[in-house]
Amino acid sequence: MSRPLSTFVGFIAILTWSFLALLSTAAGPVPPFQLAAMTFFLGGLVGALSWPFRPGAVKALRQPWRVWALGVAGLCIYHCAYFFAIQSAPPVEASLIAYLWPLLIVVFASFLPGERLRLHHIAGVVLGLAGAVAIVTRGGAIGLAGGLMPGHLIALFCAFVWSGYSVLSRRFGAVPVDVVAGYCLITAAVAFLLHLGLEETVWPATPVQWTAIAVLGAIPLGAGFYAWDWGCKHGDIMVLGALSYAAPLLSVVALLAFGYATFHWSVALACGLIVAGALISAKDMLFPRKAAGQLRSDIA
Repeated sequence: MSRPLSTFVGFIAILTWSFLALLSTAAGPVPPFQLAAMTFFLGGLVGALSWPFRPGAVKALRQPWRVWALGVAGLCIYHCAYFFAIQSAPPVEASLIAYLWPLLIVVFASFLPGERLRLHHIAGVVLGLAGAVAIVTRGGAIGLAGGLMPGHLIALFCAFVWSGYSVLSRRFGAVPVDVVAGYCLITAAVAFLLHLGLEETVWPATPVQWTAIAVLGAIPLGAGFYAWDWGCKHGDIMVLGALSYAAPLLSVVALLAFGYATFHWSVALACGLIVAGALISAKDMLFPRKAAGQLRSDIA
């Protein structure tokens, strides 16, 4: 598969994640760990069902413990926390705060070897944080429409977890995509144990809730992870980083379109600030400068 096509595959993952908040909300009052167990099990099955037809895929699961620790910790901690956030704060607010992760990825990646934090990175972070403040305060100087909720803080924690996981995973670029199914299945098992110890089981009550859970597991938490893994390893990771900033806006649009949120001018302001901050931080990705030697060659 060509590099541009692989990049497009990665972008498909971003599109699926834009519906994560919508589907999580439509799933109803299913406890967070139970919801994580159900959906990640389905996500793991998306990849595992192909194993009997591809014997080499099972061998791909033989990876160092560091690979498994990073993958399972990133998926499990982030999504269990995300489900808590989306159920304990207004979905639009929690979604926008959690979707600061593309901005944080740019900042964290700047500390990798060969990278450096510059003024436009700092400016982007400030704009992104301003967007988060705008959405949780609904444009007010102080106070919150519904008060400061645990979901707001949990959503911010989610942003740091996923961005940290994404940047650290670059150390394991040679790990095959098949291992993602293992991440999902182990995460499902951990979430199930936590559910048994901490929650009461609440089954979906309507066909719409069952459908939302099935789609959530098979697409955003299933196919989306495989597509993202492939895109990051075989496509243009810098372009994918910039494209990720479309997710917050699309997520809010989906919630508003299906009636799970009420529009407020602060939503538009927050979207604008977060997207603007992300684009400014990704300036080097979007407008790469030619090396001096290449520029002299072009002039000659």
